[in-house]
Amino acid sequence: MGIDISEEFKPIPVRRGGGPFGALLYSLRLTVDLQLATCVRFLKPRLARVSGSLLDVGCGEMPFRSLLGTDVRYTGLDVPQAFSFGMSDNKEIVSFDGTTIPFADSSYDGILCTEVLEHAADPVALISEMHRVLRSGGTLLVTVPFAARVHHAPYDFHRFTRFRLATLFSSFAEVEIIERGNDIAVIANKLIVLCARLSRPRKLSHLAWTGPLSILLAPFMVAALFCAHFSLFIGAGSKNDPLGYGVVARKA
Repeated sequence: MGIDISEEFKPIPVRRGGGPFGALLYSLRLTVDLQLATCVRFLKPRLARVSGSLLDVGCGEMPFRSLLGTDVRYTGLDVPQAFSFGMSDNKEIVSFDGTTIPFADSSYDGILCTEVLEHAADPVALISEMHRVLRSGGTLLVTVPFAARVHHAPYDFHRFTRFRLATLFSSFAEVEIIERGNDIAVIANKLIVLCARLSRPRKLSHLAWTGPLSILLAPFMVAALFCAHFSLFIGAGSKNDPLGYGVVARKA
């Protein structure tokens, strides 16, 4: 039996556009895109403390580079096929095969890897490579999704629990695993995705029923989004069903 690898709508690459409109659009996305919002919430205070050199593995559009200090020496690394997923063809980005990092041992003071491991055919090998190029005492910051639809098909291979993550990063001296989001955010995220999908059916003729249904669901989606942000602000909701995880791993 064949596998349908098509996506009803593809993820929008995370970009931080310049100018007032670019900043406004990014702020609006942080309001609606709970996966991105919780990633930024996890990364922002930690990236602000990075110094020296940082390698961004699977950097995409390099959206988190602006969270670094101006004195940090930044290197972006990504696979060639990222271009086919809507990423810009940026000549500044170093290309690699998705596993073997083309840098010497202990080359970087810090490493960033956001929403990438689920796309790695061999995440164990990629983590081993990141451990190799990280200097002693250096920190690896990772985010992975948990409650997320299939995306960037057919290169979507894994979802990790905190127990699997603990095993994957066992070669590091210190590992901290933090839930991103909660069950309320997951429900809101699913409603947002559902409304987006219903408003853009594969067949235009289906809009006769998907359109009204998306309009009926829209108030519930808005209410759920408000509840999600409020629950995150006050620290409510269950952590057993998160949107994803953030990992802080330090090399001995």
